[in-house]
Amino acid sequence: MAKAKKEKEVKKTPKPVVAETQAQRLSGIIKTCRNLMRKDKGLNGDADRLPMLTWIMFLKFLDDNEQLQDVNAQLEGKKYKPAIENPYRWRDWAKDKNMTGDDLLAFINNEKVKLPDGTETTGLFYYLRSLQSESGAGRKDVISAVFKGVTNRMISGFILRDVINKIDEIHFTSNEELNSLSRLYESILKEMRDASGDAGEFYTPKPVVKFMVEMIDPQIGESVLDPACGTGGFLVEAFDHLNKQAKTVQLKKTLQEKSIFGGEAKPLPFLLSQMNLLLHGMNYPNIDSGNSLRIPLRDIGDKDRVDIILANPPFGGEEEKGILNNFPEDKQTTETALLFLQLIMRKLKRKKPTGRGGRAAIIVPHGTLFADGIAAKVKKQLVDDFNLHTIVRLGEGVFAPYTDIACNLLFFEHGVPTKQIWYYELLPPADKKKYSKTKPIQLDEFTGIKDWWTNRVENDNAWKVDIKDILIFDESDKLINVDLDNKNPNKKNEFEYKDPSILIGSILDREKKVLKLLEGIKNII
Repeated sequence: MAKAKKEKEVKKTPKPVVAETQAQRLSGIIKTCRNLMRKDKGLNGDADRLPMLTWIMFLKFLDDNEQLQDVNAQLEGKKYKPAIENPYRWRDWAKDKNMTGDDLLAFINNEKVKLPDGTETTGLFYYLRSLQSESGAGRKDVISAVFKGVTNRMISGFILRDVINKIDEIHFTSNEELNSLSRLYESILKEMRDASGDAGEFYTPKPVVKFMVEMIDPQIGESVLDPACGTGGFLVEAFDHLNKQAKTVQLKKTLQEKSIFGGEAKPLPFLLSQMNLLLHGMNYPNIDSGNSLRIPLRDIGDKDRVDIILANPPFGGEEEKGILNNFPEDKQTTETALLFLQLIMRKLKRKKPTGRGGRAAIIVPHGTLFADGIAAKVKKQLVDDFNLHTIVRLGEGVFAPYTDIACNLLFFEHGVPTKQIWYYELLPPADKKKYSKTKPIQLDEFTGIKDWWTNRVENDNAWKVDIKDILIFDESDKLINVDLDNKNPNKKNEFEYKDPSILIGSILDREKKVLKLLEGIKNII
């Protein structure tokens, strides 16, 4: 009897309460928002949901930040002038839970709207798009540029209200929450590679980004640019790299104001990059919303040059005639990768007698290495004016599922012409054979090349080539190509052994198929 009573008491013992971590709480908020958005008929997939979620978070972040700036200004006896005025601040409309349904949609979408007090005013998006600072380069201009490319695609004002209420639970003034949210946001961006639309155009695998930034090794005081920054992966990684060096107030100021620059012409990645940098701690992301190729190369002077460029420029696209006219006549091409390579060379600082020249790490498609014609002229300029010291050859599938085209990492620096190029072939491990969406490249796969980087010797994966061996001339000694497509001479040829009789049988089968095909063609003729 006593035993049964004891067992009954054990069953009644409550389970210990496990405290929810900050990351779990934020993940729960975002998950709830995404589930709510799935109910809205105006959204189709994550390619629609993430931009919606981002602009809502963007406005909450701005208001939290402006309230903090206001408090700090008051403590210093100063007056703070916000970028967004009443009634367009988050605290004015988003916290008003009575504004919902059609009234909420009208306030956000319409050009003109009536407020509860009867006054007529400009709608939220129209107001945000009209913001302009006196200098033309302030926070107002950033907000305006962001919302010129943003539309509200949700058609249920009630679901939108529920989403806004959940986002209001995030505290963007908490460093702990910001750190957790920045990692969460990166994971959401990664999911976008599976979404429809243009997601693949602005996603570079993080292990590749981290490796490139680490090898370039930006230092506080140096300026870093990505002229085709997409969601800001290179800039975020460079910011984090520099942030570890910013130990004083002055260095932090330098990091915030004079270190990170980007360009992104497409509205969606422009918005995503802004949010990505804000979440990682950059107060005023300096991202140009125009086409980086729109400025004639001849107009780019020393004041426009930077110390470092990290980029994965778009390739395979086409630019309008007006853009092509910004480049020298003998180097005009529709291949965007070659246009960006010319821009990058022009934007890097020239080496001075007492200093270091600008340096770059960029991703180019495999075809750029062996292409002739205009490509040869661009590559000749590269090896003449820069030290193209390293080419890292990546295995196939690194950029899957967007493309299976093999890509290469080019590392070069202004100052002296190229005399020899080191190559390093980074192949997938034996268990992968080929990279794919389900078997992506991992950070630890770069360990070998990192060890090799500062102590270079030839091995199975590394070799060097003299410049004279890549310059291709015709019979009259006219340069016809700069062939950077140098095969690994140390790679062992491994063939699977097969019985000779099986091989002969396979060849005969193929011959029979060819003969049958030729007979069919003959009959048609």
